[in-house]
Amino acid sequence: MKQLIAFVIVLFSYFGANAQVLKPVKWSTEVEKISDTEYVLVYKADIEEHWHLYSQTLPEGGALPTEFGYDSIKQIDNYKLLGKAFESESITKFDKVFAMDLTYFDNEATFAQKIELLNPNFNEIVSEVSFQACDDARCIYEFEEVIFNINDAKPLSNEISEIIGKKVENKKESESKSLWGIFFTSFFLGFLVLLTPCVFPMIPMTVSFFTKQSKTRAEGIKNAILYGFFIIVIYTLLGTAISAIFGSNAMYEFSTGVVFNSIMFIALVLFAFSFMGAFEIMLPNSWVNKVDSGANKGGIVGIFFMALALAVVSFSCTFPIAGTALLDAATKGGIAPIISMLGFSSAIALPFALFAFFPSWLNSLPKSGGWLNTVKVVLGFLELAFAFKFLSMIDLVLEWHFLTRELFLAIWIAIFGTLGLYLLGKIKLPHDSPLDHISVGRLSMAILTIAFTFYLIPGLWGAPLQIISGFPPPMSTNSESPYGVGFMKKQKVVTSTGDKQDVAKSLPEYAHFGPNDLIAFHDLDKGLAYAKEQNKPVMLDFTGITCVNCRKMEEQVWVEDKIFDVLNNDLVLISLYVDDREELPKEEQYESELTGNTIKTYGQKWLEYQQLNYNTNAQPLYVIKDTEGNDLNESVGYTPNADEYFEWLQKGVENFKK
Repeated sequence: MKQLIAFVIVLFSYFGANAQVLKPVKWSTEVEKISDTEYVLVYKADIEEHWHLYSQTLPEGGALPTEFGYDSIKQIDNYKLLGKAFESESITKFDKVFAMDLTYFDNEATFAQKIELLNPNFNEIVSEVSFQACDDARCIYEFEEVIFNINDAKPLSNEISEIIGKKVENKKESESKSLWGIFFTSFFLGFLVLLTPCVFPMIPMTVSFFTKQSKTRAEGIKNAILYGFFIIVIYTLLGTAISAIFGSNAMYEFSTGVVFNSIMFIALVLFAFSFMGAFEIMLPNSWVNKVDSGANKGGIVGIFFMALALAVVSFSCTFPIAGTALLDAATKGGIAPIISMLGFSSAIALPFALFAFFPSWLNSLPKSGGWLNTVKVVLGFLELAFAFKFLSMIDLVLEWHFLTRELFLAIWIAIFGTLGLYLLGKIKLPHDSPLDHISVGRLSMAILTIAFTFYLIPGLWGAPLQIISGFPPPMSTNSESPYGVGFMKKQKVVTSTGDKQDVAKSLPEYAHFGPNDLIAFHDLDKGLAYAKEQNKPVMLDFTGITCVNCRKMEEQVWVEDKIFDVLNNDLVLISLYVDDREELPKEEQYESELTGNTIKTYGQKWLEYQQLNYNTNAQPLYVIKDTEGNDLNESVGYTPNADEYFEWLQKGVENFKK
């Protein structure tokens, strides 16, 4: 008797663990009042231990964000949303699976949506929350309808007030950090410009001119400082003009389009070839002559024109770098271009003031020589590499899928590999001086460049390349080999003699090539109809677009030869994506049996089907059915052990043949 009781307990424990509707996130709501017309809709999420709920703002190709939907028809006359929902404090960490930073919440989360009430007699707002939650082994995608009653509004609490206030404060702090980042990045670029052959020789010449031509040392220092100040003024005025022309938002919106990215790509390629010695980008001689004549006037006006002369004469070296920094800053909008040029020009102006104060330091400056042209060429290689980031943006926006991740990495490998050979003296470009030996500094740069080139190579086989995350196109959406170069498409059949042969399979109607190029269906009825034609059982694959363990099964278990053979030859695969947001046709939308909400999307349809039939909402879930839709064995979830999964597959196929 005890053994029987123990068996029953184990049996129920097994089914309880493997067939249950998971509710790792429980939502509660309330309304808080700011004024007679402004309210806050408060969503509070209670999150189970070890589970993550994701933020509203996530990068493309990652997990699914939390979203809040509202009745757009009722909004028109009754209320309007004031911006996006505020969030409580979150966690941002690098996710190894998605190879990107993801923002999520642990234990609890609060979202606060401000609204303006347009109709004082309106008191009920219906909202739908859709979200994804994951733990270390499972992910679930859920949607839940919640109702807010304006009549039950409470006074604005300190908690919600702090969340809203902190959001504004964090935004200002983020903008401040961003501006400091722009300043120091541009300062570094300005420092690099100092090491070019157009600018570096001007430092000792200009400082010596001020110190020797001035009547006193104090006057020489004053003139040098004034010279540096005018350099800053000239470049900062350029940044101010760009900021005034494009305003705070126009350039940002423009920067996401094809035109801007095309301009940036072409400009950077031209800048790169210019630095490499193919040609020089120069201003008209008439401009140079006018500036030179102004510099001869003497006094403060003369010093201003001397600073302007430096900007004009060194145009071929400074413009490519300044232009890159300026255009990048312009995409941020606001005063970013001004801050960028302030940092850039400060780096150029600083040495003139320092060496005027300490003229003896001039003796410690390295002599001009071929190394200056080397710096210029290295900058050219870097400009060329960055140019392809903008070409990648064009490719993604237009969905050409031409510049795939593999091609992008191959181009970068070629660029940095060639740069390494150049630094080792194996390649020479125009304007290069004879190289009798390699300095320690140049050798060190060559080693770092070649090491970086080798680091890029595994990216062709699917390595995430965290150091350059964000530069290459995403593997999930723009890769000709999503599983890495060298992954072989497996389309094998067993012949009458028992031999396996690779064959080209044509797609049945309504089917597509799914994971590992297996033929799969997205629609249950159409998949079952095809299974009847072929007299094969079907495998329902309850999956998700962002389901981590689904991808692990497909990439690590399904690729096993014995498993792949069964999936490819003995079953009809039907993949039902529970997070598919494509809307059902109006005539196919229906009321949920579980919640009473309207089932509007394909994902909601398959999620409810999974819950109603298998009492679970976790993915992955695998079920083998016969052609009439009857289950042939117990369903299984995430099964990383390939042998166990293969035994389960075999049992289902054998039950079909009985």
